[in-house]
Amino acid sequence: MMKLAEVVSLFVGPEADVEFTAYDGSHFGRKGSDVRIDVVSPRAVSHLMTSPGQLGVARAFVTGELEVHGDLYTALDRLARLGIHRPTVKEQARLYRALAPFALTRPPTPPEEVRLGGFRHSKKRDHDAISHHYDVSNTFYRWVLGPSMAYTCAVFPKNDATLEEAQEEKFDLVCRKLGLERGQRLLDVGCGWGGLSLHAAKHYGVTVIGVTLSEQQAAWGAEAIEREGLGHVARIRHQDYRDVPEKGFDAISSIGLTEHIGKDNYGSYFSFLRSRLNPTGRLLNHCITRTDTTSRTTYKNGFINRYVFPDGELVPVGRLISSAEDQGFEVRHEENLREHYALTLMHWSRNLDEHWDEAVADVGIGKARVWRLYLAASRMGFERNMIQLHQVLLASPDEQGHADVPLRLGFDRG
Repeated sequence: MMKLAEVVSLFVGPEADVEFTAYDGSHFGRKGSDVRIDVVSPRAVSHLMTSPGQLGVARAFVTGELEVHGDLYTALDRLARLGIHRPTVKEQARLYRALAPFALTRPPTPPEEVRLGGFRHSKKRDHDAISHHYDVSNTFYRWVLGPSMAYTCAVFPKNDATLEEAQEEKFDLVCRKLGLERGQRLLDVGCGWGGLSLHAAKHYGVTVIGVTLSEQQAAWGAEAIEREGLGHVARIRHQDYRDVPEKGFDAISSIGLTEHIGKDNYGSYFSFLRSRLNPTGRLLNHCITRTDTTSRTTYKNGFINRYVFPDGELVPVGRLISSAEDQGFEVRHEENLREHYALTLMHWSRNLDEHWDEAVADVGIGKARVWRLYLAASRMGFERNMIQLHQVLLASPDEQGHADVPLRLGFDRG
């Protein structure tokens, strides 16, 4: 019978700076490596055989049947650098004989995996999708995100900036791009825990309405605003952005919302937001995009959709911009911050590691392992330019085409 280490060697090759061990006593790779991957039980192989690709790996890892000793990001990065060897026909025959028994039994699906009911991107299903990810535990998010409770890409003004400094810079950069001035009105859609809403009200003197589909986020944000004594100018609502009745805003911030609404809904999304803006108002759209412009794959059955962001969809930035322009918006500035997101994820991973025991006690080992994998894999995606983070500044011209934008835009701190 073929040992599991032999199976690994067929795919990875002899240059792996990763040590592999398996429950059958076999071994492959460099002994003493700072990264070791253990195949803990036959159930891990069954996960890999019955759910090929990233979903099978995720199921084996989340359940603890596949264990990584050492830094998970380092393990993923080294394996990605090696590439995957394509077995010969003879090798494939040996693999089939060795692994076929494991393909006959599908292990139970981990409870952390979710499948939503109802119509995709209906208000009820969107609420359930957001609740699955964001209504985990505010304490858990505080450990991972830090005091800012900002769950979007930070902007690092220098390489050695702290995460808190970088999140503060992100909040302020958004305000500067929107050209906020005292007395103006800001709508913050997908406001999260209210960090940007609070920053804009406190430092720019604007009146803010923030909306989120997460009950726990809304409760946290409302309390934070009251503690700062800003309840008279800032409000956080548990509300779908599509249900905001107010109009006449001078600016709208959408930071990390577009990934959740679905590409087929971009037209109605941009149309609705433009209907809430005053003539010459601005929209800052901040979201993750993918770099593959040819594939039609949406990864509905991938790890991220099943475990992290149900119904999430990423598109190339060109698709996003075209959809905005179709609704009458004018692009005035655009930038890619993908390296900043890789740094942000590195900090979040460190925070999770530092609070690992508390996180496991709070949300359970399965959910904590989902997050460890999600943060490491996402960091690699940004570093390898598989995904990007784009901030697109849009203006809503008036009937004469005036956008009320300076001849030269400058966003450096004054």
